[in-house]
Amino acid sequence: MRMRLCLWSSLDAPARRAALRRPALGLNQDLDERVRTIIADVRRDGDATLIRLARELDGAQLTALRVSEDEAGLAEVALPAEAHAAIEIAIANVRRFHEAQSTPPLRVETAPGVVCERISKPLDAVGLYVPAGTAPLPSTAIMLGVPSAIAGCPVRVLCTPPRPDGRADPAVVVAARACGVRDIFKVGGAQAIAAMAYGTASITKVAKIFGPGNAWVTAAKTVVAGDPGGAALDMPAGPSEVLVVADRLADARFVALDLLSQAEHGPDSHVVLVTPDEAFVARVEAEMETALQSLPRRAIIEAALRHSVAVIVSDLSEAITVANEYAPEHLILQVAEPRNLAANVSTAGSVFLGRWTPESVGDYCSGTNHVLPTYGYARAYSGLSVADFQRRMTLQEVTLSGLRGLAPTVLTLAGLEGLDAHARAVTIRLEAADTKP
Repeated sequence: MRMRLCLWSSLDAPARRAALRRPALGLNQDLDERVRTIIADVRRDGDATLIRLARELDGAQLTALRVSEDEAGLAEVALPAEAHAAIEIAIANVRRFHEAQSTPPLRVETAPGVVCERISKPLDAVGLYVPAGTAPLPSTAIMLGVPSAIAGCPVRVLCTPPRPDGRADPAVVVAARACGVRDIFKVGGAQAIAAMAYGTASITKVAKIFGPGNAWVTAAKTVVAGDPGGAALDMPAGPSEVLVVADRLADARFVALDLLSQAEHGPDSHVVLVTPDEAFVARVEAEMETALQSLPRRAIIEAALRHSVAVIVSDLSEAITVANEYAPEHLILQVAEPRNLAANVSTAGSVFLGRWTPESVGDYCSGTNHVLPTYGYARAYSGLSVADFQRRMTLQEVTLSGLRGLAPTVLTLAGLEGLDAHARAVTIRLEAADTKP
């Protein structure tokens, strides 16, 4: 499988943008309208719509949406011991890293008698969406369940698509429950987002929805986030992607599998290789072809590789320029001194340093979060953290002497803005203090 080859120095600015352009999202022209119809149906008929769509879209005959204790028990038994152990190790590492993200309250006396504070409070109710189509993602249940628990969110609702047998994926159920999530529902797609955003008889309405998904899920999250009565979203997202920067000493086998591991997510995944060594590209392509022979998702990978690209740069400094322009979800630095190079990275969701750090460890168990901005949104958004499950509030307390000190500034600025009541709210207090016996 050949990657499209681009010589960076020979391209002008428009051509460079074109070379790094992601594949167009494979959306039906009427997808937005159909998503809005699903949302309206869920708002109108609630659980009945969810059960109907589970039958029509997932082939599942459901009598109840909630994962019962009996089903959860069967899920526990269905998973082998090594699966339970892997889930526990991943949770422990993710918890360790995310617990370190908690920050103490901030208190600053900005002027004599004027104290300003900032405190964090958990979101009251959050929705966690875990995909489970061609590749169920128990790791996503961990990435959402752990930080939401650390943040202290009192209500956590998890939705995941049902299998044709009417059950949720056992690994997703086990991972979610290991993170303390008990409200697990067998609902997928746009209908799950609508249910969490607006609530049904079974599913509690939430304030914010987290988690990746397909085009239907992404469109639904966007729609409900634009409705004041809906629910906020965690971040914009598109298909999975990786950019690998490799020097001539990199192991072509490692690079090939790093590229293939992202390509296997879906046919619209995007993989980019950036290197100063054109001969290295051919070695990587040969290793990819060899590895493909034994990969069960070969058809999906090959579809993704049709829009893969290899960019030839003059040196590693230029490679980082390319990476910053692309703003990848995952950036892998397969170079001799990766940490030195990482110092100049400014736009990436998550960075993987050195030959022994495959992207896979970040997906599962290194401790960082794998819910990351994709499709170029890393230019403005960060990966998921504990703070995303909280809201920050500021407090201020002013003494009388502090108010006297601030009064001239408030009165002047209120005068500039023509807001007389703002000024009067200050002067009335000073007058009351001056006339007090």
